[in-house]
Amino acid sequence: MDSSKYISSFISSPSGRSGGAIYIHIPFCKQACHYCDFHFSTSMKKKDEMVLALSKEIQMRGREFENEVVETIYFGGGTPSRLTIADLRLQIDSIYKNYRVAQNPEITLEANPDDLSEDYLIELSKIGINRLSIGIQSFFEDDLTMMNRAHSSTEARKCLEIATKYFDNISLDLIYGIPAMSNERWKQNIETALSFGIPHISSYALTVEPKTALSKLIQTGKIAKPNDDLAQEHFQILVETLEENRFIHYELSNFGKENYFSKNNSAYWLGKKYLGIGPSAHSYDGISRSWNFSNNTIYLKALDENKLPSETEILSKTDRYNEYIMTGLRTIWGVSLDRIADEFGNEYLEYLQTQAKKYLVDNLLFIEGTVLKATKKGKFLTDGIASDLFYLNLED
Repeated sequence: MDSSKYISSFISSPSGRSGGAIYIHIPFCKQACHYCDFHFSTSMKKKDEMVLALSKEIQMRGREFENEVVETIYFGGGTPSRLTIADLRLQIDSIYKNYRVAQNPEITLEANPDDLSEDYLIELSKIGINRLSIGIQSFFEDDLTMMNRAHSSTEARKCLEIATKYFDNISLDLIYGIPAMSNERWKQNIETALSFGIPHISSYALTVEPKTALSKLIQTGKIAKPNDDLAQEHFQILVETLEENRFIHYELSNFGKENYFSKNNSAYWLGKKYLGIGPSAHSYDGISRSWNFSNNTIYLKALDENKLPSETEILSKTDRYNEYIMTGLRTIWGVSLDRIADEFGNEYLEYLQTQAKKYLVDNLLFIEGTVLKATKKGKFLTDGIASDLFYLNLED
């Protein structure tokens, strides 16, 4: 596949300025999913205070993006669909007042099916939201119960029936590798998603994170531990089924039809600048990374005192090299050997070439022109392969 045709729309930006992304973390959920380790609260008591604080942080950080054009706005969480239309409009308006915004920015809202009434969807479309990312996870009731999802299988189907009437650009999330899920049942999940004409699917293996309810349930024997072999089988089924349906596997966990890649996430993978607003949100400017405190009370107190609730680290050359290896191998754009030489030097290039040899021999990696990429066989293993290509001992 010639991947160059899929990169151009993410590199160019209007007015000759570089483009950037803004992510807004909404730290509220109706209930805690058993597998989730993201930052959120199930209490909405401080919701109004948080909404004002988010808008204030957007205003305070405008100078960080004064040379950028905002091409994407992404409401993540948590569950952004817990906010009202007025809450969301305030954030969008704050961005337009304080930043240069592209003419037709991609504005995504993560949402859960139980929040997406027809009236809410109509109003979302009116305030500029033009992309939905819906957390379906599974179309089977017992899977949803095991994960402690707030919606039902019926609500999952109903929300897609309604959402597709008002939105063309929709992504949905599916989880594979669920214990006891047969291959046939996993195929049914994929086919159900395809039946709604959805142009983008993000799919992730069920992962056991420390200190989650899922981890405790496994430790007590109430739920079986996810099986890596089963997850790999499900992944291969996913790849084959979606490619048969003209989806492009453009990132390890993401599949989109042409012109429906996530511009927001692609900006991250291609090393563009992004600004993270809200508790726990991360930002990146090409040289440094910063992150906001993962505590709603501390975040709110800092903003009330006109302080930014964040910490910053300057990335070393090795940090930047390792990050490029990790993100590049996960995508169809791969890792440019020319960029490694130009940006990091021959020492890094020679190390990469040496470390990659065994994966080239095993048909897990291949070189297309001067770009290192994962083969179909190697895609499921890219995170592990990338970690073996990391350079940890160089001094800048």
